[in-house]
Amino acid sequence: MKLITLYRPVGQKELELIKESGFKRFPPRLEWQPIFYPVMNKEYAAQIAKQWNTEDEVSGYAGHVLSFDVAEDFIKKYPIQNVGGEIHNELWVPANELDEFNNNIIGEIRIDCSFYGEKNKSS
Repeated sequence: MKLITLYRPVGQKELELIKESGFKRFPPRLEWQPIFYPVMNKEYAAQIAKQWNTEDEVSGYAGHVLSFDVAEDFIKKYPIQNVGGEIHNELWVPANELDEFNNNIIGEIRIDCSFYGEKNKSS
C-alpha cells in the first residue's frame, strides 16, 4: 500500500479538537463549510497557516501545519484541485464524507510547524 502525505493548515481551536481525538481525526465541518480541504504540499499549508491563520481571530491568531498519511488508492477518488499558483493544490472532500476520510488516515496526525501572530495571547 502506497501512502501519500497530505497537509492541513489549522487554527488553535481546530488543533485542540484534533488533540482531543488523540491526533486521529479531523473535527466535523461547520454547517457553512461544505468541504474539507487537505493540501498536497507543506509549502502551501505553511503559506495559509502563516498568512491567514495568524491574522484571524477565530484561529486564535495561530496557524499550525499538520501532516498525515492516507492510502493513495483511497484518495484517488478526490481529484486534485488547483486554486491559484503552481503550489496551490488541494483535495476537496465533501463534508458528509469526512468520517470516511478520517477512517482512512494511517497513523497519527502530526504537527509539523506552528506560527503565531502579534495578537496571539500565548506567543
